Amino acid sequence: MRLALFAAALTLPFAAPLSAALAPGAKAPDFTTQAAIAGKAFTLNLRSQLRKGPVVLYFFPAAFTGGCNAEAKAFADAVDDFKAAGATVIGMSADGIDKLQEFSKAHCAGRFAVASAGPRVIQGFDVALNRPAGADGKARTMTTRTSYVIDRAGRIAFVHSDMNPADHVRTTLAAVRGLALAR
Repeated sequence: MRLALFAAALTLPFAAPLSAALAPGAKAPDFTTQAAIAGKAFTLNLRSQLRKGPVVLYFFPAAFTGGCNAEAKAFADAVDDFKAAGATVIGMSADGIDKLQEFSKAHCAGRFAVASAGPRVIQGFDVALNRPAGADGKARTMTTRTSYVIDRAGRIAFVHSDMNPADHVRTTLAAVRGLALAR
């Protein structure tokens, strides 16, 4: 029984839902953007983050919404577990840096960076969430709730794409731990 569970855990990092835009093995697009941690803005580059180890890049639709607040808290609560497994957590949304500075303090507890995903990043990771125009006639840019585990070589190791935030932390942490076991 234990051996079967261990074997299942090893395959987890290579599983991806059919809706995943970037499949495991694909090269993650590099990017540089504005990010915030504990309310302080800085420039974040994916390639630089990968030099430290694997990255959990989780996209969320919009800061200060129920599901996104809960997901940020769950990642903040688990950040020490991710660090122990050698990974860095980065949250991404289409929100501007001003909003993300506040969100990083209020819901991420200053425990990990949140970054602004511009059109190039959203397209590169194929995480655009189609939303109808609001009462003002303007469409709002948002992202799907998609979590990627990117290995140190810049390859997608795992994808979890589900608008329900419940399992993103659990599945990405299992994938990161699977990477650590594979080393």
